[in-house]
Amino acid sequence: MTGKQKAAILLISLGPDVSASVYKHLTEEEIERLTLEISGVRKVDSHDKEEILEEFHNIALAQDYISQGGIGYAKQVLEKALGSDQATAIINRLTSSLQVRPFDFARKADPGQILNFIQNEHPQTIALILSYLDPTQAGQILSELPQEVQADIARRIALMDSTSPEIINEVEQILERKLSATVTQDYTQTGGVEAAVVDVLNGVDRSTERTILDALEIQDPELAEEIKKRMFVFEDIVTLDGRAIQRVVRESDNEDLKLSLKVASDEVKEIVFQNMSKRMVETFQEEMEYMGPVRLRDVEEAQSRIVAVIRKLEETGDIVIARGGGDDIIV
Repeated sequence: MTGKQKAAILLISLGPDVSASVYKHLTEEEIERLTLEISGVRKVDSHDKEEILEEFHNIALAQDYISQGGIGYAKQVLEKALGSDQATAIINRLTSSLQVRPFDFARKADPGQILNFIQNEHPQTIALILSYLDPTQAGQILSELPQEVQADIARRIALMDSTSPEIINEVEQILERKLSATVTQDYTQTGGVEAAVVDVLNGVDRSTERTILDALEIQDPELAEEIKKRMFVFEDIVTLDGRAIQRVVRESDNEDLKLSLKVASDEVKEIVFQNMSKRMVETFQEEMEYMGPVRLRDVEEAQSRIVAVIRKLEETGDIVIARGGGDDIIV
């Protein structure tokens, strides 16, 4: 039987309520194809039904094992339960569909632990590892590295092209042994301005972000400009339209807004105040006036939290950020 036929029989076996829940996670095209397949099923042999349910159960278990301890752990458990051949077949089917990326094991590790193992490695090795990690995780690690190497590593991530499987495999094995984890290989191209470095820099603190961009402007002005076009910093709030700014104001902490605006440019203050109620503006201006001197670090941290709100709203589709001077429309 084809995969679609098995899926159709599985949904029929699970019943309408469960099937409806499954449909919520499918695309319109997938729903159409699967519904057509279901409509063509006249009779389900009990033996076929049992085999398909068992296969589905084994695959679900394998996915659970992978999330717990990686591919190697899943295969080990399945081999004990089902035998080597069946375990291999299930894992192969899963890995081909899951497209497990290199350093998957490291994405489950603590950033501080990874930092301890890679901080003395060559900058290119560090760049390779960071480009495969979760952006927030990579940003935390980059923030803790010595300032004199941060810009170099960010530049290497931005300029990184496809890396040979042999090198990825070698670096993986070394880090794997250090972290005592299991990993599988997928030699996906990584790095690049859009794919990695912007996401990583979005995860660092404001001070680190400025240090790296300032250094890159000296080393490679064109690259620095390209990166900045794809990033969103607090001052870029002026590029948002009124509705977007109003949403940001509603979602942000008032104390963070006051602290951020205290040292902001007149242009930033003006556009934010334009999207507040008159009473709110008066309250903000009065409280900002009596706030007194503030630490630059506190301001930067507050601005970073505002930017985090903006990025989250963009991720959820509530606002759209125009980037790179294109024709993007803010909605």
